[in-house]
Amino acid sequence: MLNRRSGDIRCLMAALVVGCGVLASLGDALAQNYPTRPVRMLLPFPPGGGSDTIARIVGQKFADGLGQQVIIDNRAGASGNIAADIVAKAPADGYTVLFGNSSLAISPAVFSKMTYSPSRDLVPISMASQYPFSLVVHPSLPVKTVKEFVALAKAKPNALDYASSGAGTMAHMSMELLRIKTGVRITHLPYKGAAPQSVAVLTGEAQAAFIVLPVAARYFKDGKLRGLGVAAEKRSALAPEVPTMIEAGVPGHMAIQWNGLLAPSKTPQPVLDRLYQAWVASVKSPDVSKRIIASGAEPSGNSPAEFAAFMKVETDKWAEVAKASGTKLD
Repeated sequence: MLNRRSGDIRCLMAALVVGCGVLASLGDALAQNYPTRPVRMLLPFPPGGGSDTIARIVGQKFADGLGQQVIIDNRAGASGNIAADIVAKAPADGYTVLFGNSSLAISPAVFSKMTYSPSRDLVPISMASQYPFSLVVHPSLPVKTVKEFVALAKAKPNALDYASSGAGTMAHMSMELLRIKTGVRITHLPYKGAAPQSVAVLTGEAQAAFIVLPVAARYFKDGKLRGLGVAAEKRSALAPEVPTMIEAGVPGHMAIQWNGLLAPSKTPQPVLDRLYQAWVASVKSPDVSKRIIASGAEPSGNSPAEFAAFMKVETDKWAEVAKASGTKLD
C-alpha cells in the first residue's frame, strides 16, 4: 500500500511538472502572439485635463510599439473609481488597461465602500509622468500670497469657494492638506474632472483651487489666474516666479499628480512584460519625452517594482491626511 501511494505521489508530481511546463509554454506563446486586436486604455477623467494630455502623448507611440490600435476611453466619475473598477473586473488578458492617476492612492482612505481594491485588483506596470499642483486664485480675489489667502479664509470662514476635479481627488486632498496645516475653512465645490474645475476658477464661479501646474501656468502670464504656491520641493521652470508652498510658509505641503499604466492583477506575466516593454519604450522615446517635458511634466518610465513601491508610499501618506481631516465619502 505504501509503495502504491508513493508511486501515486510521484506520478502526481510528474504531472504537475509537465503541467507547469505546458502553462509556461502557453504563456510564452501568448506573449509572442499578444496583442492580436486593439487594446482599450481607460482614462478615469474627461478629455482636456493634464493626465488626459499625457495619455494621448504616450498613446500613439504605445500603439506603434504594440503593433495594434490603442483605443482611449474616457470614463470619468466617482473620483476615478468608475474606470478603475471596470479595468479591475475586466478579463485579465491585456486588452483592457488603465491609465490611472493619484486618485488610486487616495480612494481607499476616503471611500467607505469600494467595489475594488487598487492594491489587490490592479497591478502597476510603469508610470508615465508626474507634476505638481499649484494653489491658484481668481484675479478678483484680493490676495497675492499664500499667507494673504490663509488670512482671508480665516477672517471669513466658509465664505470662499474652491473647486476640485472631484471629491477624493488630489485636487481635493491638496486643499485638505492645507486646511490641516493652517486651519482655514473654505467651501468645497467638486466638479467632474480637471477641465470643468479649471473653467470654474477661470469664470470666478469658484475663487480658488489646486490645479496641476502645466494647466494653471497657461493662465498666469495673461492674468486669468494668479498662482500663489507650487506644492513641490522646488520651483518649476513653468512658473519660476511662483514660490513653493513650503517657501510660502506651509511646511511639508506637497501634492504631486502622477499617472501611469496598470492592468488587472491576474494578467499573465508575459503579457505584462510585453505591455511594460512597449510602454517604457514609448515614454522614454526622445520625441515623447520632449513633448511630456514641454507640457510641464516630468517623464518617468520606471519599473513595475518602483511604481508599486511609489504607490504604497503615496497611499500611506494620503491615508494619514484623510484621517487627520476626517474626509470620508460614500
